[in-house]
Amino acid sequence: MDTVLLLALASSMIRATTPLLLAALGGLMSERSGIVNIALEGIILFGALAAAVVAQLIEAPYLRADPNARVWFAPWLGLLAAMVLGALVAGVHALVSIRYKADQIISGTTINLMGIGIPAVDLAGLYQNTATSEPIKTRLPEISFFGVPGMSFSVLVYIAFLLVPVVWFVVFRTPFGLRLRAVGEHPEAADSLGISVTRMRYVGVMLSGVLAGLGGAYLSIGNLNQFISEMSGGRGFIALAALIFGKWHPLGVLGATLLFGAFQATEVLLGGGKLLPPTLVQSLPYILTMLVLAGFVGRSVAPKGLGKAWNE
Repeated sequence: MDTVLLLALASSMIRATTPLLLAALGGLMSERSGIVNIALEGIILFGALAAAVVAQLIEAPYLRADPNARVWFAPWLGLLAAMVLGALVAGVHALVSIRYKADQIISGTTINLMGIGIPAVDLAGLYQNTATSEPIKTRLPEISFFGVPGMSFSVLVYIAFLLVPVVWFVVFRTPFGLRLRAVGEHPEAADSLGISVTRMRYVGVMLSGVLAGLGGAYLSIGNLNQFISEMSGGRGFIALAALIFGKWHPLGVLGATLLFGAFQATEVLLGGGKLLPPTLVQSLPYILTMLVLAGFVGRSVAPKGLGKAWNE
């Protein structure tokens, strides 16, 4: 295998891994607190929508005045919008699951359905179509990886991988992380020590939304330059599978998402359908997801309080 093909495969794998890694790290923060966050798919879509629409609306008046203008701050404000909306959507999931003690799976599924319907309504109102937003001219900046040809990535790629040691340190080496894990493992014991189980769970779920929103922003203004309806393509569910496969640990999640990213990148290696039918190549990540869920759900030990309502 020549060097060019290897670099293309590595580049494709890293790009495919990034949104999965961000969403899975988000899921880790939520599920370590004891709340199942199956809403990652919907939050990714909301984050992608917010990033693309806000960036486009901010740069539009500048481009009308000067078509060659580069509005460098527009994508950064779009990124901020994705984080804020991701936190707010996750906050709805937290409110329904924690305060009203609704079934966490049903709550998350509802948000996923909203992630399909609400963007279509917004796009129709803003752009008179239900499929795409207007393209933006200025995306998030790309940074070359030590000058290696073909290895230039969006700044969000570097942020995603740097977040792995950050999340590990926060979860396993800080008092906040100890409290977060405590309310997910033994909420009664945590409560007896004066830890607010409710507050910690809200924080965990909303942090989950921030990270999943970043994953959506990567799709719309990091990898592409516009929002496309249902552009998440099941990545939220794959991120959940990676979370289980990685045993709710940041380093395990990194390894799992790299594996899933490698399978998504196999389309490059397999020549876009020259060796296998394109539909089979495109389905490989989802087949792997099913295999992981079938083979590892019973073996991975989830936080003991995961999915259980807390009664104060």
